Amino acid sequence: MSLFWSVIRQLAEIEAMATSKKVITRDEWEKKLNDVKIRKEDMNKLVMNFLVTEGYVDAAEKFRMESGTEPDIDLATITDRMAVKKAVQSGNVEDAIEKVNDLNPEILDTNPQLFFHLQQQRLIELIRNGKVKEALEFAQEELAPRGEENQSFLEELERTVALLAFEDVKNSPVSDLLDISQRLKTASEVNAAILTSQSHEKDPKLPNLLRMLLWAQNQLDEKAAYPRITDLFTATLEDPAI
Repeated sequence: MSLFWSVIRQLAEIEAMATSKKVITRDEWEKKLNDVKIRKEDMNKLVMNFLVTEGYVDAAEKFRMESGTEPDIDLATITDRMAVKKAVQSGNVEDAIEKVNDLNPEILDTNPQLFFHLQQQRLIELIRNGKVKEALEFAQEELAPRGEENQSFLEELERTVALLAFEDVKNSPVSDLLDISQRLKTASEVNAAILTSQSHEKDPKLPNLLRMLLWAQNQLDEKAAYPRITDLFTATLEDPAI
């Protein structure tokens, strides 16, 4: 039984017993937690899934050797995917596009939104480097035709070109486009698209599991007072308020 469903089963049992909000002591709660059996193999798979999805290829290889847990994807492809991600994060968008096409040309051919966002990032980098004439030509030749076909693309293009209208861009309404977070956003979108093309989840399972835990606690809060986890980093149980 998976960790999530084990937790859900325990919560369901508690909810079924409770007709009104009750107090569950730490001893009672820890006894129920100890009754939940989690296979080490399942935990190892969660760790491997996180390392592979997030691109920690060296850590994934070391973990594979130490735990015997095989990844569900060729680790060599992680290096290629991270090279694309790093190129976008560094502002080398043309290089990133070439690398994506080397991996799988269909990724951009079948994802017009991703391709537009990469081209938009190219435009942002041209503006960042003060290449105004080149930026205007690129916007007109490469992005404007796509904007005519898609209203949302046109709005994003207009917002990007607006960077050229402000002398003090840092205090402008579009200053966020020049922030590093914009590069990271584009890089994450490319990373997810590559993972999807490789039939791999675009998001690691571990964060979703933690979100499920928090959701389950919030649901149980309505029925009982119990030792709850308030700090996910330490996983320390906090005694219920009585």
